[in-house]
Amino acid sequence: QIAVKRYYPALYWSVIMSSSLAGTTISDFIDRTLKMGYPAGMGTLLGILVFVFICWKLSGFPFSVTGQMPRVSECFYWTAIIVSNTLGTALGDFTADSVKLGFGAGAGLYGGLMALTALLAYLTPISRVVLFWVWFVLTRPFGATFGDYLNKPKTHGGLGMGTKYASAIIAAPLIISFCYLMWEEHKKKKSQASRQANPVKGIAIPEVAAV
Repeated sequence: QIAVKRYYPALYWSVIMSSSLAGTTISDFIDRTLKMGYPAGMGTLLGILVFVFICWKLSGFPFSVTGQMPRVSECFYWTAIIVSNTLGTALGDFTADSVKLGFGAGAGLYGGLMALTALLAYLTPISRVVLFWVWFVLTRPFGATFGDYLNKPKTHGGLGMGTKYASAIIAAPLIISFCYLMWEEHKKKKSQASRQANPVKGIAIPEVAAV
């Protein structure tokens, strides 16, 4: 992803999903293998994420999440993605295992916080970049708790749909969104090719002779 010079939806979202799996593994290693516990693990990950943002900001390279980025900015971006996924996983595990909030309530909590973050982006002058990262961190525990709510048996606080149906429900909007992004990218390429093949001819304006 860092090596390519333009946006490829399939490649980008493959890296996003891979980073999500990496985040789950790293979170389990920190919380369970190293036995740091969820509060200490989350505090450590939050500190690392803030450190990445500070280094990114002080580097002088664009601190942005849209458009083309210099390679250094993209390295910071993907580092923040992996740390954010790890932090979100730890947050979801903490809610499920320590707080005992329940899968349905946990999904409702994180879904509500995501909706609030989206509203803040449109209704307040708070930095869109900051809100993007807050929203991104929240997607991980929301996905985990919502998936468990669909999958787990009713005796454990879920709906008892099973892995097959729960996976289909979660995958459907992802596949639809991915197909839409691919279609938009295809239209963009087609439009660019059309403009290159049929450039708009400018109108020649004669120079006015000096008096």
